[in-house]
Amino acid sequence: MTHVAAPMSLIQRDRVRLWHPYAPASPSLPLWEVEGADGVRLRLRGEDGTRHNVIDAMSSWWSAIHGYRHPILDAAAKRQLDDFSHVMFGGLTHAPAVELAERLADMAPSAPGRSRLERVFLADSGSVSVEVALKLAVQFQAASGYPQRQRFLSIRGGYHGDTFAAMGVCDPVDGMHAAFPGLLGGNVFAPRPPAAASATPETIQEWASELQSVAAACSGELAAIIVEPLLQGAGGMYPYPAECLTALRQVADRHGLVLIFDEIATGFGRTGELFAANHAGVVPDIMCVGKALTGGYLTLAALLCTEDVAAAVSNGPAGALLHGPTFMGNPLACAVANASLSIIDVGTWRADVARIGAGLASGLAAAGELESVADIRTVGAVGVIELHDAVDVPAITAAAIRHGVWVRPFRNLVYTMPPYISTAADIEQITAGMTAAVTEVHKHGPERSGGAP
Repeated sequence: MTHVAAPMSLIQRDRVRLWHPYAPASPSLPLWEVEGADGVRLRLRGEDGTRHNVIDAMSSWWSAIHGYRHPILDAAAKRQLDDFSHVMFGGLTHAPAVELAERLADMAPSAPGRSRLERVFLADSGSVSVEVALKLAVQFQAASGYPQRQRFLSIRGGYHGDTFAAMGVCDPVDGMHAAFPGLLGGNVFAPRPPAAASATPETIQEWASELQSVAAACSGELAAIIVEPLLQGAGGMYPYPAECLTALRQVADRHGLVLIFDEIATGFGRTGELFAANHAGVVPDIMCVGKALTGGYLTLAALLCTEDVAAAVSNGPAGALLHGPTFMGNPLACAVANASLSIIDVGTWRADVARIGAGLASGLAAAGELESVADIRTVGAVGVIELHDAVDVPAITAAAIRHGVWVRPFRNLVYTMPPYISTAADIEQITAGMTAAVTEVHKHGPERSGGAP
């Protein structure tokens, strides 16, 4: 009798062929199949066949701010599909891209006496928008008579993406790219700003003086300063004072440097302002946005710059910004992005983020009493449990799922960036699930657990 092998499950088939982010190509990789998504919830199926209805506390890596299957976003995608889904952007244009550029320019940070961010370059992803921003800064300096300015100044703890130039401005020691030391540019790093919770006017001024010293030491070689404003994301979910953005603007102006704000994670309301730059009333020369731009529906990012920067490069030796992705300005993504920005324009995001932030602070407070917990912090609609030791990611993930919450911890952080439509009950479940998972998996502090799990 011929034996017929049982068909492999979707997860088993995945393990044979796919490679997941920041994970080994392993047949034992913990995975859950997504069978559906609606509102703030994911319907998951485990490898053992068990099903879980969980709150997506991650907003699909910070992008699905309006939740899943939003009727306005769904309708925008369907309308655009009825027209056309893609055309090249070289020599052609279309209404969704023009409308998106106008919307972004209108929404961008502004301040008296500063040039507005008026020119928009549409990119495929956040990392690509950072690549373009760095190239643009170098081209600007060359067009301004400083071709030797090809290095970048950033701050410790930063993260700007996984492509090569973006990796080169991430933290070179504690970042995720230390495996490539010979391939990354020799850029310059100032100390990390003081933590928002403990900063004083004196420590902010001390940091600003250090920043000035670092910039002055090699200003003739620097093209730009690039930072994540107010909140460092994948570098540690680390908030710092808004006054530091003012210092960054002053140093950039003093030394003729382009100031780049990477608002890919912080943009569109996540920190409590539409853009993190608005907390300080600072306008950068270049700003990158992505992630929540399309409400998590499609990959799209954008770079905004001042007309001064655009004009200098356009009139410079190259006569053009030297970048052009195949799917630049994808009409389908632009149409959904316009719908997402419409929700922000008429919605209640500011009140929602404030409400979520208060719920996260209240709900996570109990976790601060655990021996294994080093810190609890919140900013806007972001909540973080920092452990003394590295997180046992598979165990924490599985425990949180049992409590009805999807989280994706990293390093020593269990954190949440929930969708803005999350209710008070949703936030209560998220914080309770995170606290319960940490309690179950990391019961004791480092002196009793013997170090990292």
